[in-house]
Amino acid sequence: MIKLHQLKKNPKSIHRRKVVGRGLGSGKGTYSTRGGKGQTARTGHSKMPAIFEGGRQPLVRQLPKSRGFRSLNSKATVISLSDLDVFKDGDTVDLKALYAKGVVDASILKVKVLKGETKKKFNINLPVSASVKEAVEKAGGKIV
Repeated sequence: MIKLHQLKKNPKSIHRRKVVGRGLGSGKGTYSTRGGKGQTARTGHSKMPAIFEGGRQPLVRQLPKSRGFRSLNSKATVISLSDLDVFKDGDTVDLKALYAKGVVDASILKVKVLKGETKKKFNINLPVSASVKEAVEKAGGKIV
């Protein structure tokens, strides 16, 4: 079995550093391995931006600007206070309860209760408007 003190580098793994631009006798003089004239022979060519397209009008600038704005936050679905009449007195109304009673579809993620009237005492655990809050508390319910 080979041991740590017996390890040696492979002789082919060591390369001499290429020295360029040191005169004609060096074998790497004049153009210093950069070829002829032009953009690629100039200083800083290797630092071109990744999106550079050789001087033509870039694709990003050829396309029209997309106008407008689309919010990542979806708007809440509006339901009326009178839609909650399917619940009994003392029931807690939240999103899961609305799914269970079929008031809203399961694909809806946000709900807000706006306007309407009720005589039932609900415990509403949803965002509501000021008029709904007033109507629920007048009937004896609570907004949690």
